[in-house]
Amino acid sequence: MNTREFEEKYDQYKTLIYRIAFTYLKNNEECEDAMQEVFLKYLLSAPEFESAEHEKRWLIRVTINYCKNNLKLFWNSRRGAMEEIEQLPADAEEKVILEEILNLPEKFKIVIYLYYVEGYKCAEMAEILGMKESAVKMRLKKGRELLKIQWEKGEVFA
Repeated sequence: MNTREFEEKYDQYKTLIYRIAFTYLKNNEECEDAMQEVFLKYLLSAPEFESAEHEKRWLIRVTINYCKNNLKLFWNSRRGAMEEIEQLPADAEEKVILEEILNLPEKFKIVIYLYYVEGYKCAEMAEILGMKESAVKMRLKKGRELLKIQWEKGEVFA
């Protein structure tokens, strides 16, 4: 891969990787580190991809794995999240939605994010996350219920 090709891939996927990392790490500096590590792994050890979608799924999986490993080493899940949300690349309404997704328990927020923000179907998420499709559907259902409760309490979009 030459420099131009890498720059194109970086531009194409940087926001996706950053946002997924942010759902786990909630800290801009750590998200930047995650992006560097993911793109380094992409350069050094990416497999041959069958399609652009295969490539995107691989990057999502590598990002999630990196973030989970990072959290195991350094538990810092809520530090600075509110101030950092302002720096996310999104419009005001999207930031509010992302903020509410971040407030969900860990196991629900990634499925909600992938489904609503990235547009993945349950079967695709199951493959990406290494879970059964039924487990993804249950987490998606429960995540929606939790967001609905927040909405009814007036905690979302207040």
